[in-house]
Amino acid sequence: MRGPHNIWRLIRTGATFERTGAMDLVLDAFSTPPALRVVAKILAKPFAWLGLRGDPEMPPATRALTALGPAYIKFGQVLSTRPDVVGDELAIQLRVLQDKLPPFSKEIAKQTVEDELGAPADSIFSEFSEPVAAASIAQVHRARLIKTGEEVAVKVLRPGIERAFRTDVDAFYFAALLVELFSPSSRRLRPTDVIKHFDGVVKGELDLRLEAAAAGEYAAKTTDDAGFVVPRAHFFFSEQRVMTMEWAEGIPFGDVEAIDAAGHDRKAIGERVLQLFLRQALNDGYFHADMHQGNLKVSAAGDIIAYDFGIMGRIDEYTRRVYAEILFGFIRKDYRRVAEVHFEAGYVPADRDIDEFAQALRAVGEPIFGMDATQISMGRLLSYLFEVTERFGMETRTELILLQRTMVVVEGVARTMYPQINIWKVARPVVEDYIKQNVGPRALVRDLVATAQVLGRFGPQLPKLVEDTLSAKSRQNQKAAKSRTSSLAPIAYFAAGLGVSGVIALLVSVL
Repeated sequence: MRGPHNIWRLIRTGATFERTGAMDLVLDAFSTPPALRVVAKILAKPFAWLGLRGDPEMPPATRALTALGPAYIKFGQVLSTRPDVVGDELAIQLRVLQDKLPPFSKEIAKQTVEDELGAPADSIFSEFSEPVAAASIAQVHRARLIKTGEEVAVKVLRPGIERAFRTDVDAFYFAALLVELFSPSSRRLRPTDVIKHFDGVVKGELDLRLEAAAAGEYAAKTTDDAGFVVPRAHFFFSEQRVMTMEWAEGIPFGDVEAIDAAGHDRKAIGERVLQLFLRQALNDGYFHADMHQGNLKVSAAGDIIAYDFGIMGRIDEYTRRVYAEILFGFIRKDYRRVAEVHFEAGYVPADRDIDEFAQALRAVGEPIFGMDATQISMGRLLSYLFEVTERFGMETRTELILLQRTMVVVEGVARTMYPQINIWKVARPVVEDYIKQNVGPRALVRDLVATAQVLGRFGPQLPKLVEDTLSAKSRQNQKAAKSRTSSLAPIAYFAAGLGVSGVIALLVSVL
């Protein structure tokens, strides 16, 4: 229930940060303005005694987020990939949230397996280890199938995780409502829609049958991606709260010392993970949307292994082209074109000045070029980007949230692997290749042919469809409908008679 009782939940959130000692660390990490810092302290300090105590053996930020619950942990996982935004100290603390949270017992996991698969775990697995990784939603056990002897990873949801997430998300909805109510200027950010999007993503993540299906689809789409491995899902041994996949041996992405010791080229790995994400997002429109260090490994052969497919992103072809043109414009420093694309896609209200917007984009892009990545303050850059979106009335695009979030995470992962990485230089060949194939004359011909094919399939029905449409119009305006009928019906009959091959031939001759 999204009622006032959630005020207690929000008060306790601030109180928990204060009690665990995480409040100052977080405020410092985000360079919080003095006025906002004072307000935060005033609201939190008197209620510190109400805050959750957490595990005193954990660092402050990790202690606070784990005490508050899984939805807060998810947020911390994203921040853990961006030391350039939150600082090295906080990023290192938060990295524990990726796969080193306190586990639940092996006995509970085996009982969940029995409840879900309808047979005792010992009748399915000859071996079933203690937890080898534990995150916000589930934990993983190393096991071996009796039937085939194959070594597998068994993922099991945490007990009561569904209700815990529901409680957190309800509080987030209430917070979004308060923000929209008391801060009208924030409504362009659509806080409630953002939480609704997050809610939908989480619901999908809590059904491991969907994750197994996502793993299968992702593996099929990335078969030709060199140096990239997706473990195979065992659908027969997967249900809503249990998923079984082949075991993939490798070094965790977060263990850079072990990666160095194994002789891997971290620069090459950092560049590859960024290019793989861009290639999958642009070419396939389907990408891993939770690509932090805890969900990636490096195999002995130097391949990147991805797992945990609970959050996957999809973007339609039109959005991919818009995204690619924006990236391409930044790469070429063509800020006018970047501005035009924003206006064409409706991301910026039409009544704003396009030249001023292009100038603002130049102020964002220019500091990045020709500068070592370690010299760029991503915190200041993101702060300025926020100012730009507010100045030009840009609203949050919920269809882009996962893409933008993942881009931030993947860039952070690549920087962790190689801090001096030049993201624009690495992205250029992928974006240029996509632009060459999907934007321009070649793409126009392909789109026209596809349109002609659709018209051809519906050709015999076109006359009736047009006549039905015109008849409906006639009920509103009889005189106008008659004139349209006389002019449009022959065109419909002509298109229907021409057929697919005729339309294609006509398009080719015109081009």
